[in-house]
Amino acid sequence: LLSIVKRSAAILKIPITEEGALEIAQRSRGTPRIANRLLRRVRDYATVRGDGSITRESADLALDILGIDPIGLDDLDRRIISVIAHDFGGGPVGVKTIAISIGEEVRTIEEVYEPYLIRIGFLKRTPKGRETTEAAVSHLHQDF
Repeated sequence: LLSIVKRSAAILKIPITEEGALEIAQRSRGTPRIANRLLRRVRDYATVRGDGSITRESADLALDILGIDPIGLDDLDRRIISVIAHDFGGGPVGVKTIAISIGEEVRTIEEVYEPYLIRIGFLKRTPKGRETTEAAVSHLHQDF
């Protein structure tokens, strides 16, 4: 992902440091499409608030403003975890109930958010419903 971010920055003619590219790559969920989207958002921030170049500091500030935490979770990821952990005692809870609670489509949760949360070990799919893990609850209580 680091090389993808650096290559995309070169194509878009965005000055970027190695550390800035690394910060974007680390928060992109292991997905090139997300890395490129975050690069464009950080570029916008660096252009408006800085000198147009992306450093680790400018990338960190921009991604924090966007609500992207150090492991790539956004506000909706945290809301999904929070609803399961706090409103439903850690689960199990059905995906339809989660969708209603956060105001999102079931399909979007299943196709966009769940795969990453499962991959990083924050969510478990069981026959009875979704459950959070200790790692997810611990992450919710950290400040980023």
